Amino acid sequence: MNSRIFILMTMVVLLGMSCARKEEQQKIMDIKSVEFGQTADGERVDKYVLNNDKGMEVSIITYGAIIQSLYVPDRNGKLEDVTLGYDNLADYIKASPYFGAIVGRYGNRIAKGKFNLDGSEYKLATNNGENHLHGGIKGFDKVVWKAEPLKKEGAVGLKLNYLSPDGEEGYPGNLDLTVTYWLNNANEILIEYLATTDKATPCNITHHSYFNLTGGVKSSILDHELWINADRMTPVDAGLIPTGILAVVADTPFDFTEATKIGARIGEEDEQLEYGGGYDHNWVLNGVDGTLKLQASLYEASSGRFMEVLTQEPGLQFYSGNFLDGSNVGKGGKVYAHRNGLCLETQHYPDSPNQKTFPSTTLRPGEKYETKTMYKFSTK
Repeated sequence: MNSRIFILMTMVVLLGMSCARKEEQQKIMDIKSVEFGQTADGERVDKYVLNNDKGMEVSIITYGAIIQSLYVPDRNGKLEDVTLGYDNLADYIKASPYFGAIVGRYGNRIAKGKFNLDGSEYKLATNNGENHLHGGIKGFDKVVWKAEPLKKEGAVGLKLNYLSPDGEEGYPGNLDLTVTYWLNNANEILIEYLATTDKATPCNITHHSYFNLTGGVKSSILDHELWINADRMTPVDAGLIPTGILAVVADTPFDFTEATKIGARIGEEDEQLEYGGGYDHNWVLNGVDGTLKLQASLYEASSGRFMEVLTQEPGLQFYSGNFLDGSNVGKGGKVYAHRNGLCLETQHYPDSPNQKTFPSTTLRPGEKYETKTMYKFSTK
């Protein structure tokens, strides 16, 4: 064999081996961090990138404990981002409808921004008309959290901590909150919540990612198929505050007890759909017993991506991206139009501090607020 040809073939083989090794290295479970920017007050914000052995990748920033991106394989193994958000910190600070954030001290709405607890009335910041929404003007989605990377057998994680001081946004008590994200090799993201307080206070924390399983927001979420394990929901008034009734979903547009395309009934004439501008309601989950239980799923046919939602929480807020209107220009310059994303927020019911028949959200000194939610990804 000609020596030049032999040398060339050898180089090609070695290059191929090098590329293969590089690909293998990219699939090793790991967690890395880089600076993502600084707030106006000069606080540094970091981004932590978690990878598993399957190639799935989740990026979390310390501002708002936000999932900034989430790369999930389609049925052909192609990794694409299935969440809405921004490429830079400035846009999150300027105009974010809670993209990917941890929200609290109370996720969802409290009527007229006030409640009574142990004989005292508390007045909260109002930031949704006359109501209080997702923790107020500066909720947990707008603060910088302390972060600690974690590793354990078969998973990498990020522990984030925030101490919410007594009186913040009107809430009583110093609330010490830790949220831990875990990514494992089963393509599962587990979110663990742990909080304590030194005064009785409402506590209802949730995660607020906007999902679009097409990857890169190729279309709206109307063709996504949704299943929710709930026979009832909590109807709302025109201000999206629950009436206190637990309404049966059967024979209504709110029946997702069988997987149904989101767009199938969203345009029907229905008072509740009119109030929400689509779906923006809390479902009362079946069989809640304190264990981590499968309660919802989402399927997108063109990509084959399938997401399951497991939770210990009694409620699930399904929001169909009704207020997205093209004013948010997101990752890669993508304009987020009407219903380009949806939220599946595990929670206690909205306005529970004012609804005596709803499960209590009061956390007291000496107690622990502990709950878990998992988003599990696969294909079919």
